[in-house]
Amino acid sequence: QVRPVESGGGLVQAGDSMRLSCAASGRLFSTYALGWFRQAPGKEREFVAAIGSIARDTDYEDSVRDRFTISRDNVKNTVYLQMNDLKPGDAAVYYCAARHREIGYQDWEYSYWGQGTQVTVSS
Repeated sequence: QVRPVESGGGLVQAGDSMRLSCAASGRLFSTYALGWFRQAPGKEREFVAAIGSIARDTDYEDSVRDRFTISRDNVKNTVYLQMNDLKPGDAAVYYCAARHREIGYQDWEYSYWGQGTQVTVSS
């Protein structure tokens, strides 16, 4: 199993960039697909982006597709979410999650979760 730990959240202004990191301890990190989800107050947790176990496959929620980039470093056991042109609607707690092999789009597909990191975007 893996144990994700997110970092990199904070307060930014609209239009700024931010990079989230998720370091996952545990064995066989490279065999896991990693996903980023977010949850804003009063809303359900939603899919943001995911990357497959060998990084060939990536996918994004439509509203972030042209602004966010997910990547992974299997040597450092870390997945990143580069977020550009942040908007107030991107404000949420961002969670990193892991599942074996293939990308998933629903939170119930992921077995391992981090505690989340807060992203706040001021207008």
